[in-house]
Amino acid sequence: MMILKHLSELYKYRELIWKLSWGEFKLRYKNSILGYLWSLLEPLLMLTVMYFVFSNLMKVQVEYYQLFLLMGIILWNFLSRSTNIGLFSIVGRPDMIKKIYFPRDIFVISSCITALLMSIFESVVFFIFMAFFRVPLSSNLLYAPLILISLFTLALGVSLTLSALNVYYRDVQFIWDVLMQAGFFATPILYSLDFLPETMQKIVLLNPMSRIIISARNTVIYSTPARFEDLLFMFASSILFLIIGYVVFSKLEPGFAEEI
Repeated sequence: MMILKHLSELYKYRELIWKLSWGEFKLRYKNSILGYLWSLLEPLLMLTVMYFVFSNLMKVQVEYYQLFLLMGIILWNFLSRSTNIGLFSIVGRPDMIKKIYFPRDIFVISSCITALLMSIFESVVFFIFMAFFRVPLSSNLLYAPLILISLFTLALGVSLTLSALNVYYRDVQFIWDVLMQAGFFATPILYSLDFLPETMQKIVLLNPMSRIIISARNTVIYSTPARFEDLLFMFASSILFLIIGYVVFSKLEPGFAEEI
């Protein structure tokens, strides 16, 4: 009942959530000469560097490696952006937190939507590449929304936890930066899971992002259906992270105004 009541309350603020999301999105490119084009250029620049290093120097042999790499970068960027924006979604708005009352988690939700908007722009580049390499689309593309929902839910859960902890412990932002850098290389973004020993593969698959990226590649690039166990793991783990996030956020929220 409490969850349904809270969802109903959030629905009342849907316009505010969208305004915060879109406002943050526009602000990020306001003083940029290239503006929204940076959403397209950023993944391309990363792709160029990573592709050169791993395809030429490290001799990684993967079919459609450009697409393989680009999809991993886009999905990881979404998690990175949503959590990094979410980190400051509470501490970055002290006046609103102190003077106006409404559900504080709308700031975190809006930060994840902002990151999603940025990722949608990046996806334009990906589908241009898909057309260039003449990669056929199949009905397995229908799995993509389920994978995206799991990713968004995971990012929201992590962002809720980080935003609340960052109010009380400002070291969280620095620790998270280190964890994200390590996570980038520990997740099969630059390489195929087959590249790792079997024991290591099992450890890597404990990371929900690994299954999200692998499943997205299989369904979109390689036209193969997502495995049921991967979908189940993604869904269960993302819900778990969301529950943990809301528990932590709810426990710490009463002291936000004083700490900020």
